[in-house]
Amino acid sequence: MRLEQLEYVRAVGEHGSLRRAGEHLHVSLPALSEAVTKLERELGVTLLDRHRSGTRINGTGRELLPRILEVLDAADRLRAAARGESEFHRPVRVGSVYFGMTAIVLPAMLSHEIDHEHTTVDLRQLRHVEVRDGLRDGSLDFGLVSLLPGDDVPPDLEATELIHGRPVAVLPGNAALARQARVSVDDLRQEVFIGARPGYLMDRVARRVFGDSPPLKWHTADSADVSKQMVSSGIGVSLMPDFGLQGDPLEANGALAFRPIDDEETVIRLVMLRRRGGRPAPAARALFDHVARHAALHVNAPA
Repeated sequence: MRLEQLEYVRAVGEHGSLRRAGEHLHVSLPALSEAVTKLERELGVTLLDRHRSGTRINGTGRELLPRILEVLDAADRLRAAARGESEFHRPVRVGSVYFGMTAIVLPAMLSHEIDHEHTTVDLRQLRHVEVRDGLRDGSLDFGLVSLLPGDDVPPDLEATELIHGRPVAVLPGNAALARQARVSVDDLRQEVFIGARPGYLMDRVARRVFGDSPPLKWHTADSADVSKQMVSSGIGVSLMPDFGLQGDPLEANGALAFRPIDDEETVIRLVMLRRRGGRPAPAARALFDHVARHAALHVNAPA
């Protein structure tokens, strides 16, 4: 039995089919299938259902998946120990999308009383897929991502919802639209729009909001900070989650204005992810719990 064989079974479970697992792992289908077949022979069970329409994990494979994750998690801890990263001295590794950092992680760190004298935090701003992959390969202890309705959490990860909100219009502080209490989607269509690159959640949000009638001119940026600077410079308007904009200094100095939009359907959830069945270090558990408590206070704080 080899660890990569277990990784392959996990990938099939995560991605739904042998083909998609191979694409994610950059492993050919014949090599992937042969490795899993050898594992099945060694274990004496069938882990995958193989049909002309595709190859997927079966009931036995799903039952054994938690045990497979335990083995892979133990291997990650062994590698960390070999690198000299003891549970109490290595950094707590947190990956977060931008709005998770600004709304929850950084405020929680400011108020966090470190339980262990030598605890430090390695905080990385990442895309959703990078957070997910970091949790799976053991390079992250937990992560924060944003989800839209219909987005699923992979079975090998567990999610704790922190906060939810709606997209709001981000406007230059001196714009005519900033004088309105609310902004219609048609109003935004008439403006130069600054969106996120394809693959980022806010690109998906904007395309849901605008539907089949997007703004005629659409710039893109891969950083919320850059987008806000572009808006404050008067280049255009944007959309961002309301929960990530509270106390923004650009709004405080009048460079930006945030206004609700006439869209009642798009809900953005900020969730905290960790590997299902994993055994985080005490410092990582403590920070995870503190972030969850801080988010609960954030939600219940008076407006």
